[in-house]
Amino acid sequence: IFVAGMNEYISAAFLHVTRQWWNLVVLLMVIFLLFLMSGSFFMATLGMVFALGGERLCFTYAWRRYIDQTLKADLQDIQRSYMEGDGSCFWVVECSGDIIGTVAARPAAETLYELELKRMSVRRAWRGRGIAKALCRTVIDFARQKGYKAVVLNVTFVQHEAQQLYEGLGFLKCQEYFAQTVFGKWSNFRVFKYRYSILGNS
Repeated sequence: IFVAGMNEYISAAFLHVTRQWWNLVVLLMVIFLLFLMSGSFFMATLGMVFALGGERLCFTYAWRRYIDQTLKADLQDIQRSYMEGDGSCFWVVECSGDIIGTVAARPAAETLYELELKRMSVRRAWRGRGIAKALCRTVIDFARQKGYKAVVLNVTFVQHEAQQLYEGLGFLKCQEYFAQTVFGKWSNFRVFKYRYSILGNS
């Protein structure tokens, strides 16, 4: 579910990359060099199309490498990552034996008093039915029961629906930064940090 959900954002993220100034400069250089070599605007334009196609393939590869690294970090061993500690948990939503939604939570790395919401995902066919809201509220209730002061999460700038969901539930954007990976720095890939205050919303 997580992989399918993240792959939905490939096109939006790639469009962002193509608009970066350095990418536009490279494409213009490709067109100019091909025109000098061939003397044909058609060949230069065709070359640009192939260049964009190659760039899309490279971008998709980098995106999927990121997802693979995420899977290895925690989702390949959910028991160890989320079920062994008292302050963490992993929830699934099932329908007729099929998993249609997931969410996880564990103590935030920065402070002992915040719980981090992670791996929120709902199958596309089941969206718009309040499942994501219910999962999010489950994490908030869990945080309240365990004595946390806040719930925090990270969401990328292309995940507009997720941002609207969290803001509608009372989360406030508290930080913005570039993804701390080679891909993130190369593409100016922004990540937003949201925070829900347990005390402020009790």
